[in-house]
Amino acid sequence: MASEQEKIVYLDNNATTAVAPEVVEAMRPYFEAKYWNPSSMYAPALALAREIDGARELVAERLGADYPDEIIFTSCATESNNAALVGGLKGAVKADPKRNKIVTTKVEHPAVLEVCKQLEKEGCDVSYVGVDSDGNINIREFVQALEPGRTAVVSVMHANNETGVIFPIEKLSRIVKQTDPKIAFHVDATQSVTKLPIDLGRIDPSGGLSGAFGHVDMLSFSGHKIHAPKGVGALYLRRGTAFERFLIGGHQERGRRAGTENVPYIMGLAKALDLEADGLFERGARMEAMRDRLQASLEERIPWIVVNGKNAPRTPNTLNIAVYGAEGEAILMLTSERGVCVSSGSACTSGSLEPSHVLVAMNVPSGALQGNFRFSLSRYTTDEEIDRAIDVFAEAVALARERSCKWDSAKGEPIA
Repeated sequence: MASEQEKIVYLDNNATTAVAPEVVEAMRPYFEAKYWNPSSMYAPALALAREIDGARELVAERLGADYPDEIIFTSCATESNNAALVGGLKGAVKADPKRNKIVTTKVEHPAVLEVCKQLEKEGCDVSYVGVDSDGNINIREFVQALEPGRTAVVSVMHANNETGVIFPIEKLSRIVKQTDPKIAFHVDATQSVTKLPIDLGRIDPSGGLSGAFGHVDMLSFSGHKIHAPKGVGALYLRRGTAFERFLIGGHQERGRRAGTENVPYIMGLAKALDLEADGLFERGARMEAMRDRLQASLEERIPWIVVNGKNAPRTPNTLNIAVYGAEGEAILMLTSERGVCVSSGSACTSGSLEPSHVLVAMNVPSGALQGNFRFSLSRYTTDEEIDRAIDVFAEAVALARERSCKWDSAKGEPIA
C-alpha cells in the first residue's frame, strides 16, 4: 500500500519545491567530510573556498553574467530583495543625495512591497505602478513615474508569484536606461529563474548588449523555488552598480555580505540551477501543456470561474483562477482532505484575511476575491496528477457551493 505522502498531489510549487535527489547528493559531502570554514587558511579550507568559487562561476554562467564576482550568495530571495532595495538606495543616495526615489509595481511580492513601505516611513519617495485587468504593467504609468536625477532604484518582478504573468523586463529596463542611465534596475526573478530564459550578459565586442537582460543591474532569486533547499538564494549585482552592503561584519562575499558561507546550500543551489537549466524549453513546453489542459478542464467542468491573467503572457507552470459562489477556505479544506495541495494566492500572505493585493490591483470582482486559487507545477508533475487534481477540485467546488450561502443551487449561479 502506498504511503500517505506518496498519495499527495502537490501543485503548490510557486510556494516551494521538493529538493531534487541530485541536489541532495551534491550537498552531502559538505555536511560530512568537507565541513571546513572556507575563511580559514589551512589547505582543506582553502580548497573549499575554491569550490565555492566554482559554484559561483556556474551560477554566473547559467544566468549569462559577465563575471562570477557579480554573484552574491544570500539566505533567500527575501534577503536578496531587501539588499537590492536598501543597498541600492543607500548607494545611490551616497553618490547623489537627490536620488531618493524608488519605482515599483502594485503587484510585487511582500519582500519588495514591505521594504518600500518601510523606506517610505524613513523619508523615501515611492511610486507604485498599476496593472490592467490581465495583470500587464501599465507602461504609460511606468514611464511617468520615472524621474531623471531623482529616481535611485526601479524594482520590477519578472513573473508574478500568484498569476504567473510575465513583465517585459527587456523593454522596461531599456526605457529606464534611456530615461536616466544612473537609475539602478532591479528584477525579482524568484518565479522565473529556470522557467524563463535569462541572459544578463552585457559585454559585446560590437558595442551592443550581448544579453536580453543587459540593462538589468540587480537580480534576485531563491533556491527553494528551483529544487534546492530552503535557506539559500542569490543576488546578482552588476559591476559598477552603486551599492551599500546590507549585512555588516566579516569579509565574506568580497565584503558585500558578511557571514560564514552556507557551503552545503551554496553547492546545492549551484547544482539545482545547473540541473534545471538543461532542457528549459522542453520542460517548459511540457508543463505548459499540462497547465493548459488543467485550465481547459476546470473551465469546462466548473461554471462561474475566471482565469486570472488568461490573456497575458504567463510562466508555463502557473494557473490562477477565481471561483464565484463559495469561500476559498472551504474549497481548500476539501481539496486538502482529498490529498491535493493547491494554494489561495501567495504562500507568504495566506495567513491574512485580506484579499490578494495582486487581484485587487487587477480589479478582479469582489465576488471572486475570496475564492482565488493558484496551481503551480514543477518538473516532477505528472499527467496522472493533473487528472486527479481536475476531478478533486471540481468536486470540491461543487460541494462547497452546495454548503455556501453565496450560491443559488436552483439557478446554478452566485447570489448577487
